[in-house]
Amino acid sequence: MMEDLDDTQEEANRRFRRFLALVVGCAGAGILFRLLAGIGLQHTSLVFIGVPAVLAVLVSLTPEARTGKGTLLRATTLALLLAGTVLGEAFVCVLMASPIIFLVVLLVGTFYDHVEKRNGGRAGFAHPALVVLLVAAVPAMEGVVPRFEFPREAAVTVTRIVPAAPAEVERALAAPMRFDRPLPRFLRLGFPTPGATAGAGLRVGDVRTVELRHGHHPGTLAMRVSAPAPGRAEFVPVGDDSYIIHWLSWRSAEVRWRAVPGGTEVRWTLRYRRRLDPAFYFAPLERYGVGVAAGYLIDALATPR
Repeated sequence: MMEDLDDTQEEANRRFRRFLALVVGCAGAGILFRLLAGIGLQHTSLVFIGVPAVLAVLVSLTPEARTGKGTLLRATTLALLLAGTVLGEAFVCVLMASPIIFLVVLLVGTFYDHVEKRNGGRAGFAHPALVVLLVAAVPAMEGVVPRFEFPREAAVTVTRIVPAAPAEVERALAAPMRFDRPLPRFLRLGFPTPGATAGAGLRVGDVRTVELRHGHHPGTLAMRVSAPAPGRAEFVPVGDDSYIIHWLSWRSAEVRWRAVPGGTEVRWTLRYRRRLDPAFYFAPLERYGVGVAAGYLIDALATPR
């Protein structure tokens, strides 16, 4: 009977220590994120690589909590879910960043398992936590250390054949903007969505504005026609306080159209500056999202109804 009670007590203690590991890791990562956001580093690799690495290290360092990748992944999942309940409509940021966060944590967990297996639980020549932090420190500095960054300027072009004459396409582009067509699935994941619009025309100086709704953070993007020409129109931003500025800054939008067999070829080019690091992850993700947006703009604004 006493042995059964001892086993039960030991199991309860192990569960408590696991829970303590999760709480310590989540709290430590949360505090670090708040500190980084407070000094304007919330868009850098220090958040998307450094914070997950610290979370994994804190959980692994908790006594009796070194259960490898499983514990680290559970702790990370809990932290992301807790972040979702706090961030609300900004949970799309967590959703987009979750693959790289899980990748960092998985690599840390794999390293810990390897060290433990090789050294029988002993740290060996150096404590694994120190090794993890040193390795993570280099990529985590992207966007933090001056000039330690990869090219941020980018452009995406999408081409579609619209079943209409070039003159009809031009009239559609000059008309007041209407975003009543269904958004692509990717843009419905939690990104700002278009609302009220104002402005029309393709003459130099004509201004278009669109409200971008995003929960409690609505904003307005204003674009001005800068260089119209036959079969071409270019828009440059004159104001943007939407939530999109947390991820990228618009440079210009260029539309070209020409007659082709079967209708009109429309080429929509969006130029922007990436604001999120690391580049190896967010550059292709933003390129994909901008490409989806460009395709939707052709469907919504350049296709006659």
